[in-house]
Amino acid sequence: MKVAGNGQAKVLTTEELNLLFHHGFTTPRDRTLFAICLFTGCRVSEALALRTDDIKSGTITFRKSTTKGKLKTRVVDIQPGLAKFLKDYQPPRTGALFPGMRGVTQQMTRFSADKILRDACKRVGIEGVSTHSFRRTALTQMSTAGIPLRHIQEISGHSDLGTLQRYLEVTPEQKRVAVSVIGF
Repeated sequence: MKVAGNGQAKVLTTEELNLLFHHGFTTPRDRTLFAICLFTGCRVSEALALRTDDIKSGTITFRKSTTKGKLKTRVVDIQPGLAKFLKDYQPPRTGALFPGMRGVTQQMTRFSADKILRDACKRVGIEGVSTHSFRRTALTQMSTAGIPLRHIQEISGHSDLGTLQRYLEVTPEQKRVAVSVIGF
């Protein structure tokens, strides 16, 4: 868990996600921004760089130029949970999906997204959350569900499986189950 900006971002529980999305975030824009981070496993900077035309035909395209390392364009399917948030949000017809202040920034800044999240967490009493928590939560949920690491790597855009594995949280229950299969 992050404390004063140090440590890994917290992996959110189902209960914490429900609190944030139903009581913490106050606008469809804010819910949609963090839903994109959760349902695609992207970084907040990648979500903020999205343009309205990056969402089409049931997919979201994270352009190579806006990803960390600028290595590869990723296309992620929009699943029904995310589609609901996108439908509720009324973005501009063109340009940045999450526009910034007119005349100041073209797109919402990471600082603004961080403040929105801090305020939402304060409203519902959750500590240790950062914008990266949604990425870690998504990747951990996929791993826990038994999705092969190679598939998760394609979605997350990690160039290296070792880096991806550092994102994944292992619960005490998973460790118990793992050792319970040993024997003859």
